[in-house]
Amino acid sequence: MSTNRIGLFHLETLLWIDRLGTFAAAAERLNTTQPAISARVRELESHLGARLFRREGRTMSFTPAGRQLVRDCGPLWSDLQSMLLRCGGLAEASGVVRIGAGEIAAASCLPDFVSQLKGAMPHVSLELEIDLTANLIQQLLVGRADISFAAGPIAHPALQSRPIGGVSLVWLASPAIAASFHGDAADRTIPIWSLASHSPIYGRMRDAIAASQIARKSLNLCNNARMMIDIAKAGGGIGIFPEPMARADLMSGALVKLEGMPALSPIEFHVARRISDNDPVIAAIFEQASALRLGPEGEG
Repeated sequence: MSTNRIGLFHLETLLWIDRLGTFAAAAERLNTTQPAISARVRELESHLGARLFRREGRTMSFTPAGRQLVRDCGPLWSDLQSMLLRCGGLAEASGVVRIGAGEIAAASCLPDFVSQLKGAMPHVSLELEIDLTANLIQQLLVGRADISFAAGPIAHPALQSRPIGGVSLVWLASPAIAASFHGDAADRTIPIWSLASHSPIYGRMRDAIAASQIARKSLNLCNNARMMIDIAKAGGGIGIFPEPMARADLMSGALVKLEGMPALSPIEFHVARRISDNDPVIAAIFEQASALRLGPEGEG
């Protein structure tokens, strides 16, 4: 056994394989290639004189010795990272942190949060990904994201989540369309715009259509809220929009609220991370994100 030749990168590689489940995912997270990950594993096995993985069909799984090493090294690795972070403080923290967010959450809180985060951790590089909630959760689970802001609730045994408040929704249209919609000869075939069926806004729209005289055949779908707002401004119809994203257009008069429409409940948002991720930098960012408060006093 040549333990004096075992490097920290060997153990880090092993722990990321355990967290993410595959050599390929570990390679992506560590910004290297799958052959390089395989080489590190072979080196570690050679130094220890023990097999850490066994092949099962097309996949690799831990041997009992490999599982025990992961169990023993996990707390030690976390303690080491915490110790180094205490020495330099968050201002000296480094690495790459991947943050995912839905379009609405991104527009409501992400710019200020990222600005404050970069001020506190200037050497941490951020990779931001704007995507749908379902995709954000999957990216967290497979290790392609470290923190996600998503429409909740988020219920998964591998994830920890905390609520950060809600974003209010409003019925909006251009002034001309609004006047036509509420006129004596109200045109109930005016185009209605909603985010696609996998969005929480779609559920609100579906319920609102059922509670009103809106013609269902007038419903149109789009996967981008900003585009829908621009369509409404151009006179292309009415829709349900996140108030923070449309606030400037409301203030300028480019859009107006439609009165007398069915009430809309806010969209609740949560911040989430993997429970198994014991990286102290991720934990610190998660705590800062958990302190965010969307809503009437804090949204936008």
